[in-house]
Amino acid sequence: MHFVGKTGLALVLAFAAAPAFAQTTVITTDPPQTRTVVTTSQPLQLTPVQRQTIYRTVTRTMVAPAQATVEYRVGMRVPQTVELYSVPQEIVTEVPVVQPYKYMVVNNRVWLVDPATSEVVAEVND
Repeated sequence: MHFVGKTGLALVLAFAAAPAFAQTTVITTDPPQTRTVVTTSQPLQLTPVQRQTIYRTVTRTMVAPAQATVEYRVGMRVPQTVELYSVPQEIVTEVPVVQPYKYMVVNNRVWLVDPATSEVVAEVND
């Protein structure tokens, strides 16, 4: 049997009972940064006049149409490889509800896409 002297035992117990010290670092920003994310679970409801405004304005701008290898529908997710464009300010002024969305043009149709979810929220055609 191996015996530890009273002094050795006292040292072992003292180190075992010593509190562990941890360092916690908290980083804050002043002012706090916030971000608003708009998500939709239902298709975007647009009037016929709003649809016409969107379609006519977008088709006047020269954007590269997305490849038509996929047949898009409202509710589908758009691949990250598809280039999305910001809605022109001219449209946002007349149809403010579309401001948070991006768009793409496929097969002479304008598709509004929620950039937070990559989900198609509206189809606009002539």
